[in-house]
Amino acid sequence: MTDNPLGKHTLYPASYDPGLLFPIARLQNREKLGLAPQNVPFRGYDSWRAYELSWLDERGKPVVATGEFIVPSNSTFLTESKSLKLYLNSLNQMRFLNVDEVQQTISRDLSNATQSPVIVYLYTVDDERNLSISKPSGECLDQLDVAIDCYLPDPKFLSVEASVQVTETLYSNLFRSNCPVTSQPDWGTVVISYAGAAIDRAGLLRYLISFRAHEGFHEDCAERIFTDILRYAVPRSLSVSMNFLRRGGLEINPVRTNAPLDVDFPGPRYVRQ
Repeated sequence: MTDNPLGKHTLYPASYDPGLLFPIARLQNREKLGLAPQNVPFRGYDSWRAYELSWLDERGKPVVATGEFIVPSNSTFLTESKSLKLYLNSLNQMRFLNVDEVQQTISRDLSNATQSPVIVYLYTVDDERNLSISKPSGECLDQLDVAIDCYLPDPKFLSVEASVQVTETLYSNLFRSNCPVTSQPDWGTVVISYAGAAIDRAGLLRYLISFRAHEGFHEDCAERIFTDILRYAVPRSLSVSMNFLRRGGLEINPVRTNAPLDVDFPGPRYVRQ
């Protein structure tokens, strides 16, 4: 069967090549959200976790590790995920003196690609920080009895009860969007912390589920959710964090906030990650 999509050959790099990293301008999506560079209403970062990371020591013996790469949300570019996977694979046959040299190499290359300083942490596979699984804080929305018939983002689901002021954290494990390059589904957990008029929980869940047929990069989905909640609910403070399941040995966990920024790493890792 010539049209069988399985088993297609993919060329993986045989030697180190930072030119494999493919940058995408953050401005493209932010313009669609009505955000100009001078009025972006959030700060934050994208935490990439790499689970298929390997190189050779100076005697040619393989070393394996996991990595966390912290890209600030004000970087000019984000990096397309498959290009990052190919770049990391280009390290597989590269010899390094020690872990510090690997860390510095990845940090330099990602910083060049994104045009912003990127922090890199590398962990051994038996590091206890890799073994910690947590549950999101706050209250889960997923057991709400709601009918759903909209699967493209619609912020009109968002409403508030102005007379009720709260400070709370809500989350859902039901988020799904789709890669705009490959159309593959992206699954994730969304955590929303805010202070202000109480957001209608059923409407918030409908809104989050409405991304189910949407095509957007992980980072862009986080920024759309933040921007929509800020516009329609007008909270005094707002934080949106998303933990996506890995694809190709990589996961992306964007954080956007207008509150003081928590930069404690490694970040939380949930049960499906």
